[in-house]
Amino acid sequence: MFLFHNDLKAQEIVESFYQDSLTNGEFSNLKSEFGNHKTVIADYEKQMLIALSYFPELKDVKIVFRLRNRKTPLATRPTFFSMFCSAKKRTYVITISKKSTNYLNTIIFKNLNYNAQIGVLGHELSHISDYLNKGFGKMVVIAKNELLSPTEVDKREFNTDLDCINHGLGFQLLDWSINVRENLKRANWLGAVNLSNDEKSERYMNPSTIMEVLSKHPLYQEH
Repeated sequence: MFLFHNDLKAQEIVESFYQDSLTNGEFSNLKSEFGNHKTVIADYEKQMLIALSYFPELKDVKIVFRLRNRKTPLATRPTFFSMFCSAKKRTYVITISKKSTNYLNTIIFKNLNYNAQIGVLGHELSHISDYLNKGFGKMVVIAKNELLSPTEVDKREFNTDLDCINHGLGFQLLDWSINVRENLKRANWLGAVNLSNDEKSERYMNPSTIMEVLSKHPLYQEH
């Protein structure tokens, strides 16, 4: 059973964003409204602001986007010292890999299509939206599960995809899901640290699952 919500008054549902989707005025407005307390990457600023516009609860949250050489294509964490602050006072870091292994290089951010880039940013911002409801103790449990409980990680990532859909970026998430599987030439994507051939577990929603959710979700009924 999928839990739908649209209490956040999501932005207008858009099936596909492109590099020229924003006029200069629209870009300026997004930057003014959603760019505060955000450190963005210049080459990807439009994608980041579009994704942020679907998460109004993050307007006043400090988020740093950064590029690093990492195996994992994207990862989101609060900084260590801010873990001891209240959830809304933390600084969250979204690390985007600019170089990974030969196999995973096909799905790093720069090699995704534009709409898919917004979708995976929506997934990472959904993590931060979830972290706003978790104190220090619950954050420690999440960190422990990442090391010791793949099943719990599966559940959390799957629910994070659903939260991204609930925020209005379902079509972008679908593009990301398809893009990743096409680039990797595999039917399932269990994450950069789990490259087994297990096709039963669904850590990240498969395209067919996303399409099923969208077909039933009240936000997407006109599309």
